[in-house]
Amino acid sequence: MAAQSTALVINLDQLGKDDIEMVGGKNASLGEMISHLSDLGVSVPGGFATTSNAFNRFLTETGLLDKINSELKTLDVNDVNKLAATGKKIRTWIIEQELPKDLEQEVRQSFETMSGGEDIAVAVRSSATAEDLPDASFAGQQETFLNIRGIDNVLIAIKEVFASLYNDRAISYRVHKGFEHEGVALSAAVQRMVRSETGAAGVMFTLDTESGFDQVVFITSSYGLGEMVVQGAVNPDEFYISKKLLANGKPSVIRRNLGSKHKKMVYGDEGSTAKSVKTVDVEKQDRMQFSLSTEELTSLAKQAVTIEQHYGQAMDIEWAKDGDTNEIFIVQARPETVKSRQDSNVMERYVIDTTGAKVLCEGRSIGQRIGSGKVRIVSNLNEMDKVEEGDVLVSDMTDPDWEPVMKRASAIITNRGGRTCHAAIIARELGVPAIVGCGNATELLVDGQDVTASCAEGDTGFIYESQIDFEVQTNSVESMPELAFKVMMNVGNPDRAFSFTQMPNEGIGLARLEFIINRMIGVHPKALLNMNSLPREIAQAIQERIAGYASPVDFYVDKLVEGISTLAVAFMDQPVIVRMSDFKSNEYANLLGGKLYEPSEENPMLGFRGASRYVSDNFRDCFELECKALKRVRDDMGLTNVEIMIPFVRTVGEAKEVIELLEKNGLKRGENGLRVIMMCELPTNALLAEEFLEYFDGFSIGSNDLTQLTLGLDRDSGIVSHLFDERDPAVKKLLSMAIEACRKQNKYVGICGQGPSDHPDLAFWLMEQGISSVSLNPDSVLDTWFFLAGEEAK
Repeated sequence: MAAQSTALVINLDQLGKDDIEMVGGKNASLGEMISHLSDLGVSVPGGFATTSNAFNRFLTETGLLDKINSELKTLDVNDVNKLAATGKKIRTWIIEQELPKDLEQEVRQSFETMSGGEDIAVAVRSSATAEDLPDASFAGQQETFLNIRGIDNVLIAIKEVFASLYNDRAISYRVHKGFEHEGVALSAAVQRMVRSETGAAGVMFTLDTESGFDQVVFITSSYGLGEMVVQGAVNPDEFYISKKLLANGKPSVIRRNLGSKHKKMVYGDEGSTAKSVKTVDVEKQDRMQFSLSTEELTSLAKQAVTIEQHYGQAMDIEWAKDGDTNEIFIVQARPETVKSRQDSNVMERYVIDTTGAKVLCEGRSIGQRIGSGKVRIVSNLNEMDKVEEGDVLVSDMTDPDWEPVMKRASAIITNRGGRTCHAAIIARELGVPAIVGCGNATELLVDGQDVTASCAEGDTGFIYESQIDFEVQTNSVESMPELAFKVMMNVGNPDRAFSFTQMPNEGIGLARLEFIINRMIGVHPKALLNMNSLPREIAQAIQERIAGYASPVDFYVDKLVEGISTLAVAFMDQPVIVRMSDFKSNEYANLLGGKLYEPSEENPMLGFRGASRYVSDNFRDCFELECKALKRVRDDMGLTNVEIMIPFVRTVGEAKEVIELLEKNGLKRGENGLRVIMMCELPTNALLAEEFLEYFDGFSIGSNDLTQLTLGLDRDSGIVSHLFDERDPAVKKLLSMAIEACRKQNKYVGICGQGPSDHPDLAFWLMEQGISSVSLNPDSVLDTWFFLAGEEAK
């Protein structure tokens, strides 16, 4: 609906998405949702808004417009000090000026009607007529004031909102984006407060903010008023919800990351803009729990999907949970303007070799790029001129006020902040890699020090010592030629699963469960099963790690479910072959509590591993936890694209025992479409291929161990490493035997070892042998693909 352009104040429920010129993008969106989505379960607090006509009349009738334009005409926004002085002067002019009498009267009448004479708290939010555009988000450019009480304070807050159009960051941003200052007007929404000070609040996106993967809802949450999350002042909890599982009525929360949530914003002692809110510490017990339940996450995600479907595009949404009533409200919704606009057919990948590099600190990665330069530690806005082009900006936290200097930096590193705060949105828009929530980066890094900030390795961003060379690869998906077999990927890290879906692929040929255990759990399963008998120090360390989960065992199983389901959701329409854990005893010993349970072996590579572990009396209960997780993923969540792979099966008798043990734990081969694959990685597996295949639905060849055991080499030994070659005739003969046996029985045969990734000519030989698929490391997919296409063409 298009409202009257001459109005000064208008109720939100009379607005719609066509009223952007009148009340700005955010307020038009609030009206649109109230009008069209309330009956679909989207809850938006009511209120009213001043119009762009009111703003323009205020500036014109008071003579401020000419004064402001005169000041801005000669301003060099790259002069940070001059920018700050000019912005402050303009804002002071606006705040000291009286509002037009008719505007003030209409605001008073609307507030009286809205409050019904009660002493209510409201939020006064800004909404600009040029914002949320395809090439400019204007994220966090203007102010929001929370817990404003009394009409006099509301009128002051409206002027503060008007003045915020001339924040330093807003002035600079408009100049850099090519917008005329006088072409932008501001609307102030006066909206009933949601009591999230006693609940929680945050931001959610209807896609993954880092990869652009659009089959998930990404939610961040922390206690108290949502400004702490929006500003990046707190490290929030993070959650991913699968849209498809949500639509199917299945358990849909696939990832949980516990944030530190040290502080929260609550109501202040007064209802004025100066003292309407305050920041307090969060009790440790609350910090160690997730701020949202599964039911609340599901409710939020449903509202997000409804909003996305209505607008027909990816959305950036602010929400708040009323702690008194437990109701969840949407307080803002706007189009996502970075990842959803990128060309999905063009893949840009940053590749870096960090072998031997020293990690100085780490945090949450923003963007998937890499930047390097000299550290510049900045503690406040007055020091921004220290940052020169190509420096790495390091601070406690940034906010959109820092936009003028953010674009100079090669990377941004902060102690605090989450991946959905305004500064993170601006960093993505500028194309600057940022690592947020590092905790103590300002203490660990030294001013002038050379560092490399890598956001190209998953959810975790790493700051390395010195400037490390990196490569940027760009390829078009449309240019990928057809091949005679399937190219799958070896993926161990769920953090990177969404990014890897952008590559042409036929699914995951090897998902290493031990990677999930090592990275997401870090504790030996026996220690979690025997918490009551652990030494005190180990028990305390584990207790901190399992915070937010119901019990030690639930932590282990839930984390496995999260890791596996993330991979399965990312590659929803393709097979995901999950290899059960294949740690060696020395690797298991490195997990927290591991030394209490692991034997000391001279050669762990040939010792207690794989199938021998699963069927043993002293590890079987650990294996059953893995089975429990896989059963939940397949049966409860409905992710039947997950298949099982059993590693290092020494004898046909072991093969039979493992299949029986899987069935005993609810994973019966063939039931609900379950395929069980065996790793073919010992010479005996190829020599007795037909006998082993009686118990399995195919082979996935592990070329690393097969080469090692065929040639009698310890692949960890540098002395004989020059002899290690998967293309040795003896190895190739065994490969041929395994492939032939599978083809004869019409069963799956693939290879997931390192060989084809290192040697494209081996991949071509395997293609000639008739192998079903080759599973490659993601960093070698493109090169190998083009090599194979070229060889095939010859």
